[in-house]
Amino acid sequence: MFSFFKKKKNIVKEKESPVSHVEKFSNIEPLLKYFQEETGITFEEQIDIFINKVILFCKQRNIYSFCELMKILKNDNIIKQDFVDYLTTNETYFYRELKQIKQCVEFAKKENKSIKILCAPSATGEEPYSIAIAMLEAGIPANQIHITGIDINREALQKAKQAIYKERNIHNLPLQILEKYFIKENDKYLLKENIKSLDFLHNPKLVQKLLLLKHEEL
Repeated sequence: MFSFFKKKKNIVKEKESPVSHVEKFSNIEPLLKYFQEETGITFEEQIDIFINKVILFCKQRNIYSFCELMKILKNDNIIKQDFVDYLTTNETYFYRELKQIKQCVEFAKKENKSIKILCAPSATGEEPYSIAIAMLEAGIPANQIHITGIDINREALQKAKQAIYKERNIHNLPLQILEKYFIKENDKYLLKENIKSLDFLHNPKLVQKLLLLKHEEL
């Protein structure tokens, strides 16, 4: 009996050795091609930036190779959207493409009827809201303006719906425009609700479905 306890005392528990993962961040080409096919965005002249951002994205999620990431992207829509959001930038400002905006306004004035505009990409809202403001300033009635803004970046669309901007976003707007269409709160500029109501912001997947349905009807 005593010998049993003695033997038991001498038993040493084996410690579980930590699992080591080997990182295999090589051959970025399949991911580069996949991202371009899914978004239409290329990193041809910024491949090093693309690689570094993808590696950081992987490490933040305990993914240990580009191959593993590819498998996850094809089977997990949430990670896929996070990946797209992470790699797409949305730095823009109001009246950035003023020449194009003026051409759009001139076209709407000639039509002199309700006009529907698709703004893609809409980023954080500066593009479609710039069009809306320019049309109102040109005397086009609000009930003739319908703008649909789409963007592949989910976070950008959420910011566009909030329509809260910083100084760098509105620096190109004249003071009278700022006072007429924005409310200033501290260092932020809030777009007024009557402008936001002219713009409808969508995820591109929804728009693609609508376009497919229309094509089938034709």
